Amino acid sequence: MAQLEYKELLDAGVHFGHLTRKWDPKMAPYIFMEKNGIHIIDLNKTLACLEDAQEVVKGIVRSGRKIMFVATKKQAQEIVAEEARRLKMPYVTERWLGGMLTNFATIKKSLKKLQNVERMLKDETTAKNIAKRERLTLDRERIKLERLLGGVADLSRLPAALFVVDVKREHLAVSEAHRLGIPVIAICDTNSNPENVEYPIPGNDDAYKSVALITLALGRAIEEGIMERKVDKDNAALQEEEDAKRAVDEAREAKEAKAAAAAPVAVEAEVAPTKDETAA
Repeated sequence: MAQLEYKELLDAGVHFGHLTRKWDPKMAPYIFMEKNGIHIIDLNKTLACLEDAQEVVKGIVRSGRKIMFVATKKQAQEIVAEEARRLKMPYVTERWLGGMLTNFATIKKSLKKLQNVERMLKDETTAKNIAKRERLTLDRERIKLERLLGGVADLSRLPAALFVVDVKREHLAVSEAHRLGIPVIAICDTNSNPENVEYPIPGNDDAYKSVALITLALGRAIEEGIMERKVDKDNAALQEEEDAKRAVDEAREAKEAKAAAAAPVAVEAEVAPTKDETAA
């Protein structure tokens, strides 16, 4: 797995925290020093935590499960959505709807509604029979649902983990994940409480370059997990094919052995004298 270098984190400004008066004391273990009224994050801790998070996401994806990306702050929306789409992972970058995890059944109904509206508008015959005003209403509804739920349109079951940018901003998502026992991987700035997530990654969650660097690093780990899962499936298919061939060969050998065992008995029966010949 390709690891980030210390200099890459430094160049991206991952080490810049918030003003010292805005800090959360529970981030103290991850703070290196204070400079000009700003906390500086210990990048050695960042690298170690990032490596742990990469191993976690890689294992989750290799097992065939999904990781949901959550980032609704403006500077993180584009890169997070782009990376999630590339990896075919669910994502939320507009607004976290309350109950998106804890009330997933209702969200699935909304997704079904979105699919029905899209199908109606794409079907030319159906679209022609709908009044212009109703069609405009449906189109506005489609755009709204697409904006809010487009990133989770293919999500058929709850994700196995969440990757969150800015724990404080996405506290609703983190809270719902905890209620369901879903682990959270998150970028934690100096104003965050790292104890609220299972896998904190200390770093600047406000700068685009910092968010992009960490997101892409996790994305590479997810990609490796996807590739390893593919290899596992190919190996399993080959093993299954070999087992099937072996079973056929064993069945054939057993049949031949049975035939060979029956052959001498048949010969003895042919040469054995009859009752009349014996009497003569």
